[in-house]
Amino acid sequence: MLYESRQDIPSRYKWDLSTIFPSDQDWEDEIKRVTALIEKLPSFQGQLSEPNTLLRWLKTWEELFRTLGKIRIYAHCHYSVNKADTAATVKMNRAMSLMAKAQAAAAFAEPEILTIGLNTLREWEKSLPELAVYDHYFENLYRLKKHVRTAEVEELLGQLLDPFRTSTNTHNILADTELTFQDAVSSQGEHFPVAQGTIGALRVHPDRKVRRTAWQSYADAHLSYKNTMANCLSAGVKQNVFLARTRRYDSALEAALSPSNIPTQVFHNVINTFQRNLPVWHRYWRLRRRALGYEKLHPYDIKAPLLQSTPKIPFEQAVEWICQGLEPMGKEYVEIIRRGIWNENWVDVYPNKGKASGAFSTGSPGTPPLILMSYNDDIYSLSTLAHELGHSIHSYYTWQTQPFVYSHYSLFVAEVASNFHQALVRDYLFRTQSERNFQIALLEEAFSNFHRYFFIMPTLARFELEIHRRTEQGIPLTAESLIECMAELFQEGFGQEVEMDKDRVGITWAQFHTHLY
Repeated sequence: MLYESRQDIPSRYKWDLSTIFPSDQDWEDEIKRVTALIEKLPSFQGQLSEPNTLLRWLKTWEELFRTLGKIRIYAHCHYSVNKADTAATVKMNRAMSLMAKAQAAAAFAEPEILTIGLNTLREWEKSLPELAVYDHYFENLYRLKKHVRTAEVEELLGQLLDPFRTSTNTHNILADTELTFQDAVSSQGEHFPVAQGTIGALRVHPDRKVRRTAWQSYADAHLSYKNTMANCLSAGVKQNVFLARTRRYDSALEAALSPSNIPTQVFHNVINTFQRNLPVWHRYWRLRRRALGYEKLHPYDIKAPLLQSTPKIPFEQAVEWICQGLEPMGKEYVEIIRRGIWNENWVDVYPNKGKASGAFSTGSPGTPPLILMSYNDDIYSLSTLAHELGHSIHSYYTWQTQPFVYSHYSLFVAEVASNFHQALVRDYLFRTQSERNFQIALLEEAFSNFHRYFFIMPTLARFELEIHRRTEQGIPLTAESLIECMAELFQEGFGQEVEMDKDRVGITWAQFHTHLY
């Protein structure tokens, strides 16, 4: 189901952003208050070598960025549900510009804190216990000391945050508002609209011609903008390399991992393990082809259903099954989820024209954890909802229990709660839904999830590593070179078991609109 307009979607299936700000005017008033607060930040510069002033700075910083988080989320949510809405785009740009302005104004602080010395800070913590909560923050800051630049350079880097958003924003605007897709067509001649909100369901359609024409339409639309999207991605990679070098990292990879205290060898171990086990995937493709009864397996068959009729699961039923599957987490845990969905409108459920592709959980301390998705009444949508609720409940408890300075968990651990949710709910459904076709559908959902995390993501990680290496070596990235690189990596993963369509498989990088930025 694809709604032409958000106005047609019942309110219980849409975000209620008034829980963040009651009105746009309240949002505007908060922007004025925060702008005045930003203008006061320079008064702290050169004063942080006194413990009480340092504590006042840290509390001011927390108040500022807590409020900026709410301002940004309010704008981001308006923008995400309709990227063709000019007013929402203006909101998003204003929020991100304000965030960059604050980052630049606060840039003097960490270089100044580093001049104090960790031992001195810990002595201050003893005499001023309110500072003790920041001990891990101080320790981590000193761990990264050699990558923190002077106040002037840090201010400049803060100012770059806003213009550096342009490449990913351009890609997203192209993908979500400018691309036009040819309809998918069934073997009986029936037409199905292809859109960011429908492509997932069409890829698992039982009619092979629907899958083929949907997959081709989606790839061809991205190919029609391949040069522009390649330029956007190249700009994003160049920015990563620039920032890594500016902060004196040996590589963009190290710059990405070091803030979370992850050695680069961890990344390489994942990639090496994936490559060693590629024969398992080759065997899987071979078994899938035989199970489907096909002479050849094509990329659009990878998620082909083994059944001609798959279970229809309305949103309400999905919520109930998810809550039942999560009962081992405790009564409070499940009640928070039920309240969040039905009383606080955490989930923006159905696809509409202009809505952002994919699914995500977002939010900030002071807002609810909010989920965007495009629910399609199937087992995959149920699984996606369980996944995003994992992120949301992780965020909810983090914001409830952690001081603000530690309220944003690292990306490296983010997928733990989400995949754990899916595993719990899948286990529950295997135990309670014994009908044969439902069990087969569950197996397909499980393998679809494994395909995403144990095949697609490592392949994209290899691709990311390669394009950053090329940029670090001064090798230009073009649409043709990106397609060639992506196709080669997929060919290695497919082996001889999947028929290649080089350009359409090779344009996969352009279809991950935010992951590669």
